[in-house]
Amino acid sequence: MARVLVLQHVESEGLGVIGKTLKQRGIGSHFIKVFRGESLPKNLHGYAGLIVLGGPMGVYEEEIYPFIKDEIALIKSAVKGEIPVLGICLGSQMLAKAAGADVYKGKKKEIGWYDVQLTDEGKRDSLFIGLPDRFIVFQWHGDTFDMGTDLKSVPSKCLAFSELFPHQIIKVGKNAYGLQFHLEVTEKMVMEWIDVNDKELLSVKSYIDPKQILKDTSAYIETVHRYGEVVFNRFLNLIAQSPNR
Repeated sequence: MARVLVLQHVESEGLGVIGKTLKQRGIGSHFIKVFRGESLPKNLHGYAGLIVLGGPMGVYEEEIYPFIKDEIALIKSAVKGEIPVLGICLGSQMLAKAAGADVYKGKKKEIGWYDVQLTDEGKRDSLFIGLPDRFIVFQWHGDTFDMGTDLKSVPSKCLAFSELFPHQIIKVGKNAYGLQFHLEVTEKMVMEWIDVNDKELLSVKSYIDPKQILKDTSAYIETVHRYGEVVFNRFLNLIAQSPNR
């Protein structure tokens, strides 16, 4: 059985609907729960892919969170070896950093349901082809990044953007994707995040309303699950072709 390595940074941010998709495809998952102090492997031998989940920390906080440097090194090795990588939220920012981008705080946080729009590259990409040019997703982030590459002969592309943030989906090399947003989220996860991140929500109460987020979740969650099922299955198709399978 093919296995993917999953890096989890906080208890509340798990695989969500990705877990269901993995099970349906017969692909195993091995978690490294970073928030419990579990150590990363030195390489990805034995793993057909890497999934890097979200978290509240910033990529620029290496001194506070030493594991960030090790995760970025692991992502770099995966990209160079053409092992499929899926980075979500913080994971997308780590992928961007691994490719040479600067990661920093944005001017305003995106928390809740927002539109993203595919670029021309995104419309043609194998993971997103056939999706609407513009679709709504669940966001919970304040950091952003510039595009860049310090991986020799490995191009970086922007596949989607939003009104507030220019890089919502990125692709690095052949098989590495970063999503700033959360296609994996479930209604239960949204409720939990609102509960555990109450202090953060208080800091943005002038323009973000948790009650509206819950109302929008009921309206949009089924649609985002349909898009997630498409995208995650297509990503798992890359796992089937992984050099580590």
